[in-house]
Amino acid sequence: MTTTEKKPVIERIFTLELARVTERAAIAASRWIGCGQEEQADQAAVDAMRRELNKMDIAGEVVIGEGERDEAPMLFIGEKVGSGRGPRVDIALDPLEGTTLTAKAMPNAMTVIALARHEGGRENAPSASVQDRGGGLLNAPDVYMDKIAIGPGHPADLIDLDATPQENIGRLAESKGVQTRHIRACILDRPRHSELIRQVRACGASISLISDGDIAGIIHTTDAATGIDIYMGIGGAPEGVLAAAALRCIGGQMQGRLVISSQEQKERARRMGIRDVNAKIPLNAMVGEDVIFSATGVTDGSMLEGVRHSGDSITTHSLVMRSSSGTVRWIRARHISPEAE
Repeated sequence: MTTTEKKPVIERIFTLELARVTERAAIAASRWIGCGQEEQADQAAVDAMRRELNKMDIAGEVVIGEGERDEAPMLFIGEKVGSGRGPRVDIALDPLEGTTLTAKAMPNAMTVIALARHEGGRENAPSASVQDRGGGLLNAPDVYMDKIAIGPGHPADLIDLDATPQENIGRLAESKGVQTRHIRACILDRPRHSELIRQVRACGASISLISDGDIAGIIHTTDAATGIDIYMGIGGAPEGVLAAAALRCIGGQMQGRLVISSQEQKERARRMGIRDVNAKIPLNAMVGEDVIFSATGVTDGSMLEGVRHSGDSITTHSLVMRSSSGTVRWIRARHISPEAE
């Protein structure tokens, strides 16, 4: 490739097509809000998302999905989706981020997907430094990941998983030109984070604890209106890659490290091509430069409104982003019910 040639990018038409995918999944899941049926809500979202993906003119492969083939009948890791006639792309998805939130009619449930141009076979493919499979998205195993993330506008490599919470918060406060008491961290409310919470509060920072949905928690670091400055803590590795896709579109910094607790998990990670299960994984190794991200609210949340059913129409609220243009779209769509089913 000469210096005058531009890398091919995913066409912008796929931005709106991807929004339709998460909209349909959200509508399907919304039928189960408050019903106490996690599996049914998740299956409804999976079925709808798969149907819509197969309508797209892409040659897609699911690299982060509902599980491996033996564990997930649909949208499993390695499943091929799309018509096969378009660009080759890698897909990371969570058909229903917050199955428990949906079942209990709690805030912040949403449907999420990221689509990245496949770069397999290239030495400079995004995940090549971490994983044998060179793709546009890290093929993360379904294990925990320790994560730290901040929004844009800071010096490179400001945060570091190997630094203490006090050091990371101090660096961020200095970069923002504020005292540590003006920094707020977002952390999943889990017993495993008791020591992290203690250390964050000990340095004077405040904490926003969330029950679920760390994808939204990480995205919140990019928007000053949320009051969230930094995300810290352990959550799902697949969710980490999806959140990284959003950060890739709108800026920010992130590091992750797999949390391996058994020999079986270590072997699974190695089967998926992870060379060093203890390595820090930077944002640019999780997601390539060319990615589209879409999320649609299922229940009302701090980032997205939930699905609204009214008479013969359904209203959805989505966030769609494209890295190549830096475009961020907030889409409020009205669907006629028979069409939306």
